[in-house]
Amino acid sequence: MKRLWAPWRKAYIRPKKPSASRGCLFCRVQGNRQNAKNLVLRHNPSCFAILNLYPYNNGHVLIVPNRHVNSIAQLSAEEKLDWLALTTDVIDALKNQMNAQGFNVGLNLGAAAGAGIPDHLHLHIVPRWAGDHNFMPVLAGAKVISESLQSAYETLRIYLNSGKTKK
Repeated sequence: MKRLWAPWRKAYIRPKKPSASRGCLFCRVQGNRQNAKNLVLRHNPSCFAILNLYPYNNGHVLIVPNRHVNSIAQLSAEEKLDWLALTTDVIDALKNQMNAQGFNVGLNLGAAAGAGIPDHLHLHIVPRWAGDHNFMPVLAGAKVISESLQSAYETLRIYLNSGKTKK
């Protein structure tokens, strides 16, 4: 039997759980502006893009409103447009910098739908490539992520803040 050695993944398998008194993760991240530490790719006026710490695929990004809301209906028209504009820019960055061939874009609204943070709305952008369904999920119940979060962060952050995204 062959073994995959990825000790850096330990931080994501057994993370320290924040205390409930610390509040919403997205609100803390948005408020402290430590972008590199928190893997925040870009801030727009009413939302921000952040890499998912538990990615389904390389380059899995979350688009998060600044305001702590749990439904799309609670967003203003301006916030919805800003949210969609940032989603479009992130997809452009993933195409241009990671050669993504397709995307799963979606919302898990509520805990029953699988939302890990059900009280703060966020949209998932999962880049896809032809043939990215490898044998590991089927045989070993594991997904192979071939690029570190820090590498994906630098690649996407530079592009998203370069002014090259389509307006």
